[in-house]
Amino acid sequence: MFPKKDDLFEYDEDASVAFIRRKNPSLALTDDEINYIIDLVYDYYESRGLLDENTEQEVDIVDDELTEYVAAQARKEAIYTLADDDIATVVQGELDYCESLGIFEN
Repeated sequence: MFPKKDDLFEYDEDASVAFIRRKNPSLALTDDEINYIIDLVYDYYESRGLLDENTEQEVDIVDDELTEYVAAQARKEAIYTLADDDIATVVQGELDYCESLGIFEN
């Protein structure tokens, strides 16, 4: 399911990065690289209309599709050179962070 609008106010970008780092202490990415990947996650949500305030429908996010989208955009934009494994780790960490906040409905 996708986050309810009111829950997005609980989201903290710095806390997300810290959460991802705690969960993956060997991750060798900068905070900027992690934030870039997170931005691409939200680009995915926006490109699918999932951030539309008028949408009340439940949405299932396919983790593999999300990760593939982020990896493809990162390669296309070529701002950073990122390994697919690192991208997958950050995407999963972001999903886990949102889940820890209770943003996603079960």
